[in-house]
Amino acid sequence: MLAFLVRRLLGGIVILLVICAGTFALFYIAPGSNVARLACGKTCTPELVAAVAHQMGVDQPVWQQFLDYLTGIFAGRTIGDTDCAAPCLGYSFHNHRPVLDTIIDRIPVTFSLTIGAAVIFLIVGVGLGLLAALRRGKLADKIAKGFAVLGGAQQIFVLGPFLLFLFVYSTRIMNVPSYTPLLTDPVRWATGLVLPWVCLAIISAAYYARLTRSSMVEVLNEDYIRTVRAKGMGPANVYLKHAFRGTMSPIATLLGLDIAVLLGGAIITETVFNLPGIGQLAANSIQDSDLPVMMAVVLLAATAIVVANIVVDLIYAFIDPRVRLR
Repeated sequence: MLAFLVRRLLGGIVILLVICAGTFALFYIAPGSNVARLACGKTCTPELVAAVAHQMGVDQPVWQQFLDYLTGIFAGRTIGDTDCAAPCLGYSFHNHRPVLDTIIDRIPVTFSLTIGAAVIFLIVGVGLGLLAALRRGKLADKIAKGFAVLGGAQQIFVLGPFLLFLFVYSTRIMNVPSYTPLLTDPVRWATGLVLPWVCLAIISAAYYARLTRSSMVEVLNEDYIRTVRAKGMGPANVYLKHAFRGTMSPIATLLGLDIAVLLGGAIITETVFNLPGIGQLAANSIQDSDLPVMMAVVLLAATAIVVANIVVDLIYAFIDPRVRLR
């Protein structure tokens, strides 16, 4: 187990370094990307642009710029006359704040959106999938499959405005979605995010319902399930203790990746519902050509996905005894 974890961690670090190099090349040295001009503004003179380039260090060789960027992440660095403590992700071109501080301010919103939506679509999707598998060919199975087809066909940029029109602007059953810190007012925190949660849950639950149903049907046809039934175990033990455990592996894979992607920034959801999270920050940084923020968001999303994959692989051994980590 320890050797497997060390190998995966080393592999994850290599992947993150490659992604970091790729995003650095894309944003800083791609043709047409003048970092000093973007940081200085549109009204800067050529002399001022040159001074800003020297202050930022972008007049150095490319390898030196990338080495300075990596050094800042792990040990901090000096940008101009300002010391940037580790992990230093640079300063925003738009508001001149440390990028790390900007991301930390946005993380609670994205985290709240991710966890709330994950709880809903996991309960609804897995529940419907189990019900459909256990009631194959009957009315419950047809309803679950119909929901899976309709829900999976939806798109956030269509479903989100429809839910806003229906529940906020037309019937006024709900208030405009907003974010309130959980510790400040738990009720307002939940009511302000319930509509984005439902929007994400409808789409994601459809995939979980189909995956759970197909996996459960496959597991129920396994030899060990027939052996368990032959021993006289009741339906509850057969379905929940044995069959469902074998079904959890693909669910854990999909859940880990979904949570990682959402933590990296639900750009469309946060933009549609005007939530100040990582996704909206990414969209704004693209509009403002804020390269340090764009790079930081890409690295955050990549890190979340790499960590999620490692965690899911470790969970496999505990979910399914047939899996062994070597």
